[in-house]
Amino acid sequence: MAESRVDDSDVNDEPHTLDAFHRGSFHLVQPASRGHRAGMDAMMLAACVPSSFGGHIADLGAGSGAAGLAAISRCMQAHVTLIENSDAMARFARLTIAHEANTRIHGRAELLVADVTLTGKARLAAGLADNGFDYVLMNPPFNAAVDRASPDALRRAAHVMDDDLFERWLRTAAAIVRPRGGLGLIARPQSLPEILSAMEGRFGNAQIMPVLPRPSENAIRIIVRAVLGSRAPLSLVPPLILHGDTGEALSERADAICNGKASLFGD
Repeated sequence: MAESRVDDSDVNDEPHTLDAFHRGSFHLVQPASRGHRAGMDAMMLAACVPSSFGGHIADLGAGSGAAGLAAISRCMQAHVTLIENSDAMARFARLTIAHEANTRIHGRAELLVADVTLTGKARLAAGLADNGFDYVLMNPPFNAAVDRASPDALRRAAHVMDDDLFERWLRTAAAIVRPRGGLGLIARPQSLPEILSAMEGRFGNAQIMPVLPRPSENAIRIIVRAVLGSRAPLSLVPPLILHGDTGEALSERADAICNGKASLFGD
């Protein structure tokens, strides 16, 4: 679908790692000391997608490809387009897709270098066609500008939220997903009002799942799943609790979700 403009020739000059996810079902080539390094957020986001899903996913702001590749690692009939605007991170996504450790996803993943905030003809020219996908995943930068920002410019760009970010990203999501297509996103709880405002008139049937570190602690993330064009009401579903009252081990449910053994919403 997309032709990348990424040059991979110099990535080997930068320290990088090969990291296993889903207990080795797929791997990511990631920068060792700069940029965004994927972790649990991406795995939880990927688990929004129902296990029976067999369509085409768009992973907006994909970085090295963690969320999109985790989704198709679990959903063996699905395809993904990783959409990344940073040339530096796109190089790692290109290497990840082609890596010999990723035979399970070969032929089912591709890369598009594009700005997800483009609109109108500029968006179409970048390769983001109307109604081109069945599902959209997004893990946008959600740290506030007032938060302590990383001195690394590449990591800062991946983490710090611009004004109207959710409005711009969700506008694109609504344009590129097919009618009744799905949306999954992960963010901080304080972003919920902006997310709901940006979804209004676009996505409905929103299911909101808080993510709690421990049973007695406040949520540190929210995961939102919704359907384009649905008028069904919003629902607040039971939380995902990452750990028990003591210790650092993942709960049984969190372990299954983060390792590609279960979907987040049980479907």
